[in-house]
Amino acid sequence: MITIENEPPGVAARIEYLLDKAFGPGRHRKTVQKLRDGRLPAFAFIARDAGTLVGTIRLWNIRVGGKWNALLLGPIAVDAAWRDRGVGDQLIRHSLRAAYAARHPAVLLVGDEPYYRRFGFRAAGLDNVTLPGPVDRRRFLALELLPGGLAGVRGPVEATGRRVRLGRPGDCLRAA
Repeated sequence: MITIENEPPGVAARIEYLLDKAFGPGRHRKTVQKLRDGRLPAFAFIARDAGTLVGTIRLWNIRVGGKWNALLLGPIAVDAAWRDRGVGDQLIRHSLRAAYAARHPAVLLVGDEPYYRRFGFRAAGLDNVTLPGPVDRRRFLALELLPGGLAGVRGPVEATGRRVRLGRPGDCLRAA
C-alpha cells in the first residue's frame, strides 16, 4: 500500500538517485532548475510502499511579474518498478490539496500536457509569462487553485522562498 508523507530528513541522497534515474544527467541544466537551485521547497512529499521510497514530488515558491505568488511543481519522479500503479497521481493530488489548503492561488509547471490535463493543468493564461531560459511553450502549464489566481498574470517568473546552504555531501539541505 502506498503512503504519502512529508519528505523526512535523511532521504536526500535516495531522492537524488531517483531523480537522476528518471531524468538523466541533463536535469540540472533545465530552465526550471534555475528556479529551484539554492532554495528550500515549499512542499516536499515522498511516496513509500512498505517503507521503501518509491516516489518524490516538490513544489517551490515563485513570483510572476514581481507581484503574483504561485508555486512551481516539480520535479516529480516514481521508481520504474512502481510506475503505472498510480503513485504519480497520488503524489500530485496530495501536493495540490496541500497547496490549496495553504491558499496558494496557482501552480505552474513544465511537463506533458496530456498527462497533467487530468489534474486541471492547461497552457492557457500563460502567454504573457516568461521563464528564465528556453522552454517549449506547449509544455508550460498552469492550474488555478483559487478563483482569479491567474487573472492578469504577466511578467517573468522568479524564485522566492527560503534559501539553503549545502553541508557535506550526503547532508540534507538546511535553511540559511
